[in-house]
Amino acid sequence: MIEVLIDEAVLGLMLIIAVGVLYQRNLFAAAMLTSIYSLLAAALFVVMDAVDVAFTEASVGAGISIILALGALALTCGEQKARPVFALGPFLLVLLTGAVLIYGTSDMPAYGDASAPIHRHVAPRYLEDSRGEVGPPNVVTSVLASYRGYDTLGETVVIFTAGVGVLALLGRRRRKAAKPAEEEA
Repeated sequence: MIEVLIDEAVLGLMLIIAVGVLYQRNLFAAAMLTSIYSLLAAALFVVMDAVDVAFTEASVGAGISIILALGALALTCGEQKARPVFALGPFLLVLLTGAVLIYGTSDMPAYGDASAPIHRHVAPRYLEDSRGEVGPPNVVTSVLASYRGYDTLGETVVIFTAGVGVLALLGRRRRKAAKPAEEEA
C-alpha cells in the first residue's frame, strides 16, 4: 500500500514539473526542471526494483543531458522567444500517437503477473543458465554485459552520436556568429 502512495506522489510531482516546463520562459529554469523530472523518474524506477534503469536515468537524464543543455544555454540566449500561434495539426498528431501507444499496451499482462510469458520462459533461463554461459554470479551483470551487450553498445553509440551532433551544431553556430564580426573589421 505504501508503494502505491509513493508511486502516486512521485507521478504527481512529475506531472506538475512537466506542466511547469511547458509554461517556463526562462530556459535555465526549464533545464533545471527537466533534470528534477529525470531524478524523480529514477526514484520511480528504484521503487519498481529496476535499479540499473534508475542508475542510467539518473546519470544520463539528470547528468549528461543537463550538462549539454547548460552548454547550449551558455552559447545562446537564456530566454525563450515569443510563442507562435497554437497549431492544431501537431497537437492532434501527438494525441493520435498517444492513443495508439496506449492502445498498443492494452493487451499486455499486468505488472508483476507471474504467469506472463517473460516469467515463464526468459527469466527462468537467465536465472538458471547465466552463471554457466556467461560467468559472473550476478544475473543483472550477465544480462547487461552479455545477453544485452549489443543493446548496451547501441545505447552508448546513440548517446555519443547525439553529443557529437549537439557539439557540431553549436560549433557551426559559433563560426557563423564570428564571421560577420571578422567581415566588419
